Amino acid sequence: MIRLDHVTKTYEGGGRHAVDTLDLEIEAGTTVALIGPSGCGKTTTMRMINRLETPTSGRVLVNGRDIARTDPKELRRSIGYVIQQVGLFPHMTIARNIATVPRLLGWDRPKTDRRIDELLDLVGLDPAIMRSRLPHELSGGQRQRVGFARALAADPAIMLMDEPFGAIDPITRVRLQDEFRQILRKVSKTVVIVTHDLDEAIKMGDRIAIMRDGRLLQYDTPAAILARPADDFVESFLGPDRAIKRLSLIEVAGAMAPPAAQESGNSVAPTASLHYALALILASDLPGLDVKAADGSRIGYLSRDAVLSAHR
Repeated sequence: MIRLDHVTKTYEGGGRHAVDTLDLEIEAGTTVALIGPSGCGKTTTMRMINRLETPTSGRVLVNGRDIARTDPKELRRSIGYVIQQVGLFPHMTIARNIATVPRLLGWDRPKTDRRIDELLDLVGLDPAIMRSRLPHELSGGQRQRVGFARALAADPAIMLMDEPFGAIDPITRVRLQDEFRQILRKVSKTVVIVTHDLDEAIKMGDRIAIMRDGRLLQYDTPAAILARPADDFVESFLGPDRAIKRLSLIEVAGAMAPPAAQESGNSVAPTASLHYALALILASDLPGLDVKAADGSRIGYLSRDAVLSAHR
C-alpha cells in the first residue's frame, strides 16, 4: 500500500505549491490514474513515491514505512518505473537493457536469462528474435514493451508509469493499453499511472485521482466519477460526453439479449465495451448487433435500445 500523508511540495521561486497538502491512499494491487490539467502536480506526486522528488512537508509511506528513512537507490530498485520516452540504453542489447536491475541486485546468469525470456514472452516479443537487437532496431511500440519488461524485471510490487503511451501513434496506443491492462491483471501490481488522457485514465485505472493546482479534487472509481463529479471543475474536465464515456466501462455481455431469430450480419464480441458497440451501430445506422463468441457462434443480440437503456 502507498500512502501520501499531508504531502506538500514547494519549489524555490515557484509561487504556489506544486502539491498542496495531499492525502492519498493507494491499496495494494490497485491501478490508480493521476490526471488533471498541465501543472496540476500529478507528475510531481508520482516522483515523490520513488524519491525522485522530496516532499517539502508530509510523509510518503510504502507498506507503512516512511520512504524518507529508506536508501533512495534501494527504494528505486524495488519500484518499476516506465516513462514516455522509454529511456532504453542505446548501446545495450534488449536482453542487457531488461537485465539492468537484476544485474545490480546480483542475480546469477541463468536466473537473469530465464527472467528475460519470461518477460519478453509476457509483453508479446519473441526472445529468439529480440534478445540481441538494439533499441534503434525496434518500433516505438516494441521499445515501449521492452521498457515495460525492464520495469518488471526484478518483480517489483509497485509500478510507476509516467505518460507511458504518450509518444506512440493512436492505433498502437489503444492496442498497447489493452495489452498492458491484461498484463497488469496477470502480474498483480500496485500501479500509479500519470496521464493527460481521460479515456486512458478510465480504461487503465481502477481508481482515478483528479488534481488541480496541486490539490486532490476527487478520488474514486471511474464509474463513480463519471456519474457524480465532485464539483463544477471536475464536471467540466470530464467533458459534455461523460455519459457516453460511461459506456466504455460496461461490457456488451452485460446488456445483450438472447440471440435474434435471424442473423443480422454484423457482430461484436461479448467482452467489447458498449461504447465500441454503439460506434459500430451508429457508423452503419444499424438496429443492433449479433454477439458472437470467439468460435463464431451467436450467443446474444445487442439492440440500439439496449445500449441507450444502459446509458440511462
